[in-house]
Amino acid sequence: MSWSVDAILGELAASGPIELCAVVLALVYLVLAVRLSLWCWPAAFVSSAIYLWLSFERTLYHQAVLQAFYVGMAVYGYWQWRGGARLDPRPISTWSWNVHLLVAASVLLMTLVTGYLEDQYTDARMPYLDAFTTWGSIVTTWMVTRKVLENWLYWLVVDSVLVYVYLQSGLVATALLFVVYLGIVVAGYFAWRREWLRLPQPA
Repeated sequence: MSWSVDAILGELAASGPIELCAVVLALVYLVLAVRLSLWCWPAAFVSSAIYLWLSFERTLYHQAVLQAFYVGMAVYGYWQWRGGARLDPRPISTWSWNVHLLVAASVLLMTLVTGYLEDQYTDARMPYLDAFTTWGSIVTTWMVTRKVLENWLYWLVVDSVLVYVYLQSGLVATALLFVVYLGIVVAGYFAWRREWLRLPQPA
């Protein structure tokens, strides 16, 4: 598929109102997440519900499962950020290198196993990339709900791959959204890091 400027603009113009609505809400979610606003989660809930249908329609089965997960995590994230059973909102935290290595190895293993199964038994597009972005997104979304600082670094990798996946799937508006995401992700990391540095640090 040719991706000249004219071709991209043509595909973007052909994007349906449902996809464009999901794009706008997804962008609202990320901007509000950077600002640590509780209202990011309602936007995520609606956007993910729309993408659940779009992913299934495009035979991106891992992505469809991922979007269903996002819907549930939007509810959980709202509860966690609001304070859950605590009386105060959740603070930003970090993970050790050992935890990051364990998480990366787990994502790689699950990618190979489920990517192989999807390749053998379904008509899915790009099964291994689909599997990688799904498992990476699941872990990273969990990190967001727990306000783990490094979630933004994980998103930088996952979103870069998703730009390619969505372009190849014909979801051009969504691919362009993820290009914008990459810039917001960098800003999000530094915004959360500044907030984290303001917290009392362990001796």
